[in-house]
Amino acid sequence: MSKQQVSLADAIKQKLAEKKEAQAAANKQQKHAPSPNQQMKSQINKKPNNQKRRTGV
Repeated sequence: MSKQQVSLADAIKQKLAEKKEAQAAANKQQKHAPSPNQQMKSQINKKPNNQKRRTGV
């Protein structure tokens, strides 16, 4: 057996470090930057209430 035995705690720490690195790399790629050819949309899209006009009050 040429491989060294790794304790369970060390193996868990190593897996956790790999997982954190993978998450950091994924988060770096998924920044919500607007693409250069996409136009910004207005967030004001509430329609006026025209209930009075519909009911004739």
